[in-house]
Amino acid sequence: MLQGAGGVNTLHMTLKKAASMIDLPCTPSTDLSGKSALVTGGSSGIGLGAGVALARAGAQVTLAARGAGRLAKVVDQMQAEGLAASALVMDVADIVATAAQVAASGPFDILVNSAGMARHSAATETTEEDFDAVMNINLRGAYFLTQAVAKGMIMAGRGGSLINISSQMAHVGGVERALYCASKFAVEGFTKAMAIEFGAAGIRVNTICPTFILTPLTQPTFDDPDKRAWVERKIKLGRAGEIEDIMGAVLYLACDLSKLVTGSALMVDGGWTAD
Repeated sequence: MLQGAGGVNTLHMTLKKAASMIDLPCTPSTDLSGKSALVTGGSSGIGLGAGVALARAGAQVTLAARGAGRLAKVVDQMQAEGLAASALVMDVADIVATAAQVAASGPFDILVNSAGMARHSAATETTEEDFDAVMNINLRGAYFLTQAVAKGMIMAGRGGSLINISSQMAHVGGVERALYCASKFAVEGFTKAMAIEFGAAGIRVNTICPTFILTPLTQPTFDDPDKRAWVERKIKLGRAGEIEDIMGAVLYLACDLSKLVTGSALMVDGGWTAD
């Protein structure tokens, strides 16, 4: 059958349009369905926020903390909202027990290491007890926890995202924070080294570096009017951080949005370290 002139023109226009179309890029997914996540320090503060953010994105979240009572309440509430959450009583300072728990509960696709502590004093007043207590959790515990989760990923032949909650104080100094800074600067160091080692296995390792976030851990600082004024003066956006300010950063580093990001420190500091 002969095609009329109108049909030829329509076909020509269709072919011309197809030839000129541009393949638009697709935004990587934030969906974490089918992924499992371990969040330490998960019963309060930044850890709780991280766990909720990951669970709302579809992940099966294991919240770990030392206190069983509050941990159970948090998990119950999350489950009541339809989120996939479970509890694991864990003390990251106990290296042997933590490694065994990770091996038994994993492998995990995501780690958010938010367990931490602070003991602030003038550097001349730091005691060995304070030093050991802070380093046992902030550095030693963080190091071996990250190692344990990475081992599980490697043995399972799967990649993943390891996220250490660091601090803006891992990049600057602060009065009465020599010990805390020392622990967090060290976290930045091993995070970068592990990112290099684990990259071939498809494992990404990064830190999130918050400014002062309103949590029970930082409450003593905010209760002191002079210290609160100092904090708010240093934060260029003029306010202290809230837990919700960290949740987006956690989701970003956990999902495909950051699949080429490793060995990096994501600053969530309101501009503190900009000068």
